[in-house]
Amino acid sequence: MSDETQNKPDPIHEAIEKLRERADRQGATETGSDAKGPRLAVDAERQRMRRLEALLFAAEEPLDIETLQTRLPVESDVESLLEALQEDYAKRGVQLTEVGGRWRFETAPDLRGLLEEIREEPRKLSDAALETLAIIAYHQPVTRAEIEEIRGVAVSKGTLDLLFELGWIRPRGRRRSPGRPVTYGTTQSFLAYFSLASIGDLPGQADLKAAGLLDARLPPGFEIPDPGLPGSGEDEDPLDPEEDAHLFHVDFMEDGEDDSNS
Repeated sequence: MSDETQNKPDPIHEAIEKLRERADRQGATETGSDAKGPRLAVDAERQRMRRLEALLFAAEEPLDIETLQTRLPVESDVESLLEALQEDYAKRGVQLTEVGGRWRFETAPDLRGLLEEIREEPRKLSDAALETLAIIAYHQPVTRAEIEEIRGVAVSKGTLDLLFELGWIRPRGRRRSPGRPVTYGTTQSFLAYFSLASIGDLPGQADLKAAGLLDARLPPGFEIPDPGLPGSGEDEDPLDPEEDAHLFHVDFMEDGEDDSNS
């Protein structure tokens, strides 16, 4: 604390000193009066102010006037004390405010930004979401039916919703086959999150085996697509921004079944 702050006069203290001076002058001119009487009254008022301040600071929730009155001497004028205390704190870092008929100390409005804390909550993906994301990354462009065929289970609406919400997958086009199903692919956000320069940087089958993520004895015919050679998309047409917006919703957002064994 700087010397300037330490030497700054306390408004309450100044007001009390002025009252004391006036009381002393009155006591000196009044015959037979007790000069200590007014001074004791001022000291009592200051003590009530300190008690009020302590009650409000220690309270876990705002306090109403009735509650404060029960904690202070009977002769206390709680409303006047609150008004004086509010004025004293008007320009400080915390202020005395009334909220729904109750009183509390709170951070000054212009300083609330100092107490804001931004946290990133990690979101753990389910096994279904991880499997779906991996299939899309390695097999893109891939349709929903192809994802379900590879996984052996249905793809739930929630799984796709989550991957879209994270911004890791996107609709790429429509397969030139009966029904013209929408195809999926990954996004730039997917590459950025996993620190990949390109899809070709995804680990291949040999890398996954070396990392212990694949059993060394795989079933015959098991293959992982070469991430360096993603599907060309020659058998798909680009999506129509206007027409396919509604069709995409119908195709992928009305199925509410969870992933389950087929």
